[in-house]
Amino acid sequence: MERIITPTLVLRITLAAVFFMHGFLSIFTGAVNNFGNQYLHGAGFAPIGLPLAWAIKLSHVACAILLILNRYIRLTAIVTVPILVAGIIMIHAAAGWFVVGAGRNGVEFNVLLIGVLVYLAIINKKGVIA
Repeated sequence: MERIITPTLVLRITLAAVFFMHGFLSIFTGAVNNFGNQYLHGAGFAPIGLPLAWAIKLSHVACAILLILNRYIRLTAIVTVPILVAGIIMIHAAAGWFVVGAGRNGVEFNVLLIGVLVYLAIINKKGVIA
């Protein structure tokens, strides 16, 4: 008999929760508009900063849904990893490694998310993993 709860299920659901809350809360509070209009426009993405911000945040929500449904895991990683890498380069690298403790807003959290996404994409077989 197969186990209902597997280690990869735990990873997928945990990762889905992180991406859902990160995307949904930003959309729900309107912070996505500030991210697009203030940060991305100022970083040289004008005039597409706002649509880009919405695409990023909606992709996080879609990522969460696909992780929960256990569908298109490789595609999810292919879309999400570059977004996280861009976040590291544009925002988090300047703050160093640590998110909390010895620093603030650093890269360690994004590195962990990237590692888990890459792991799930590697073990993915025919669109579905345990």
